[in-house]
This record gives sequence, C-alpha cells and structure tokens, in this order.
Amino acid sequence: MTTTERNMMGKITFYEEKNFQGRSYECMSDCSDMSSYLSRCQSCRVESGCFMVYERNNYMGQQFFMRRGEYNDMQRMMSMGMMFDNMRSCRMIPYHRGQFRMKIYERENYGGQSYEMMDDCDNIQDRHRMSDCQSCNVMDGHWLMYEQAHYKGRMMYMRPGEYRSFKDMGMSGMRFMSMRRIMESM
Repeated sequence: MTTTERNMMGKITFYEEKNFQGRSYECMSDCSDMSSYLSRCQSCRVESGCFMVYERNNYMGQQFFMRRGEYNDMQRMMSMGMMFDNMRSCRMIPYHRGQFRMKIYERENYGGQSYEMMDDCDNIQDRHRMSDCQSCNVMDGHWLMYEQAHYKGRMMYMRPGEYRSFKDMGMSGMRFMSMRRIMESM
C-alpha cells in the first residue's frame, strides 16, 4: 500500500491515559463501540485522515471532528471545543475529491426557504437571511454543520444523503447556523 493510499484511508490511535500512555486501540475504519478495547480514552493520535469521534456507542451523542495531529490530554481537547469527556465510537471520514454540494432547508422535511451551497458558510443568517436549518440533502462531499455562526458550538457530521429532520436524528433543540466542507487541508 502506498503512502497516498494509506493517507486516504485514515488511522487513529486511542489511549486510555493522557500523553499516549496505557492500553491503546488502533483504528483504520469506523468503530461503533470502543468499550471492548478501552475502558476510557484520555488521549489520541490521528496519524492520517480525518475522523469524527462520538460521546456514545453507535455514533450517538455529541460529536467532535479530529484531523491529523496529536491530542495528548482530554482536558485540552475540551478547551478546543469538545463538549464531552470520553470517546466511545468513531467514524472515518473518507477523503473527497470533486465538488461539494448541499441543499439546506429552513424547516423539517425540506420545507421553507432553501439554498444550495457549494462552499463554506460562516453564518446562514447573514448570507441567506435564513434563521434556522432543520433539514438538508447532501449531494456531494462531506460537511460539518455547527450550531453557532463562525463554526462554533456543537457540530454534526453530514455525509452524502437525505436528512429530513435533525430532531429525529437526536439533535432536538439544535439550530445549525454555519456549515463547512471537510477538506484534507482544513
């Protein structure tokens, strides 16, 4: 396998203790339940690719985006915006080449105003005069949606597909106000 192929796959290693100590679990794909490998996760190292890590098993709960780098202390990750103190599952984000397209809707079930997006949007209120985003259709690429403008607050990973209701996905009460394409250069 070439270095390019390995980088497109992704590799993340989780550690039970801070500073990459204790038992470890290496992952090169999705993992719906890390509890059989580790009792907790206090640090991790993303060697290649990008991953979403989740607060609970089966890709549930709050999410946090991780790109290539070293994350030696859970407390430091929390100061960077992670809003939970343990990782229980992860999803590898495949590298996407080509255009990015997503249509966002003001209301559930594709209702209300809609806008097709092909690039990042740091504030849907300012750019599209849209006060809320409650459903979307991701046609191309992988995206991160944030509950606050300027890519802040809780986030949700969106891969190609139809998302009729964020509330039905367990995101009740969340409003998405900014969107960003997941690109290798993020």
